[in-house]
Amino acid sequence: MPKTEKEYLTYKGKPLVRRGNLIYYGNHEDKYIVTINITDTTNLIDLDIATNVVVSLQTNDVPGKEKVLNKAEREGLYDALDLGEYWLTDKLSEEE
Repeated sequence: MPKTEKEYLTYKGKPLVRRGNLIYYGNHEDKYIVTINITDTTNLIDLDIATNVVVSLQTNDVPGKEKVLNKAEREGLYDALDLGEYWLTDKLSEEE
């Protein structure tokens, strides 16, 4: 059976899309989205591991006019993704 939609990696039900060292987290139709910028990596057994990342919650309603609402620096991708998921869920629940 052919796939009609492109499948994305997800975290807690929301898509993750990577473009180089930048990761977008959230549905592109929502008013807010999280961006995770990998600023430093270390090599561990032929695998690059994110050691320093900047996570931001920003508006997503007008392309090119994004406004950063929250921003933090974290050690490791999981900590940044966990914080971004909390911010995004909290902000989207305010809109309902």
